[in-house]
Amino acid sequence: MALVSDQISVSVADGVGHVTLDRPQALNALSYSMIRELTVVFEGWRDDAEVGLVVLDGAGERGFSAGGDVRELYEYIVGSDHGEAREFFRSEYRLDAMIARYPKPVVAIMDGITMGGGVGLAGHAAIRVVTERSRVAMPETRIGFTPDVGGSWLLARAPGELGVHLALNSRTMDAADALHAGFADSFVPSERLPHLLDALAERADPGSPAEVVMLFDETPGPSALALARDWIDACYSAPTIGEIIARLRAFADGRTDASSSRFPTSPLDPAARAYAAAAADELETLSPTALTVTLESVRRARTLPNLEAALEQEFRLVAWFLEQPDLREGIRAQVVDKDRSPKWNPLTLDGVDAGLAARVLDTQVHAPVWPSED
Repeated sequence: MALVSDQISVSVADGVGHVTLDRPQALNALSYSMIRELTVVFEGWRDDAEVGLVVLDGAGERGFSAGGDVRELYEYIVGSDHGEAREFFRSEYRLDAMIARYPKPVVAIMDGITMGGGVGLAGHAAIRVVTERSRVAMPETRIGFTPDVGGSWLLARAPGELGVHLALNSRTMDAADALHAGFADSFVPSERLPHLLDALAERADPGSPAEVVMLFDETPGPSALALARDWIDACYSAPTIGEIIARLRAFADGRTDASSSRFPTSPLDPAARAYAAAAADELETLSPTALTVTLESVRRARTLPNLEAALEQEFRLVAWFLEQPDLREGIRAQVVDKDRSPKWNPLTLDGVDAGLAARVLDTQVHAPVWPSED
């Protein structure tokens, strides 16, 4: 069988359900209709005896999915249709959770750009494949938002303070970084993907999909994130955004005062110092509110019992952020005014209410993600 819509294509053959995000002109950005269509497909295959495993990928060579359709969200937000925007996220979160706990193996191929909502789909799949073209990120702080779609759950489980760095600075990972940070499981060169798909279709019991993927798995090389782990841990373990920036500045300047006592004792790498300075510069251009709430969100996600709990926490943040001018301004800059940077509210880090993050995270401001059990 085969089904093709304007935005996804679906087929079943040889026991493999293959669903492809099919908006290459928009880097396969997720629209509301795509989320609904994908939900119908996954629900239909759950008990379909003809489908033994699912392959999820994106059309074109540029990306699996660049994230949620910010243009569509912008129309909801500026039109004050926050209810529709919340339903967009609620439906997306339920789809992500469905993929995470799907009873059949889901092989997600993150070839090319995989960001935001693309990570929500692929990052929670049973088998996550990256290629030399993969570029993986949670870039939400750049638009005055916070990592969502279960991103806080993945970031919280990255080694040391790498997840905090990835979240605050929206750092883009290559294949090696994504593997090290726990966003992917296997590296398969893009030229071998057609052979991998053939092998998945021809697999012989008792070989599992994971074992088939391992036949094509290669080593992508060293992870820049792993090599920077010592100074990233030292800087991003600071309790506040202001102190993180101060530690980055101290490291970049080669200072070893009390606040930087955890810095590496070996000679400082000039490239690492330059990167730390750039990271501090970037943090000082982003929304102080988004940074403060993101820091708390990722750290709290370390204590949560499962992905669903992280999604519930994130949804509280989403519902709050949808009504904030920073988010509207950030999306406007990306969608409408691409040549200029967002102009955030005139707040310094000192001007952000110290209790803001806790208050937002602890308050159920709208109906929760999951249906009531009553």
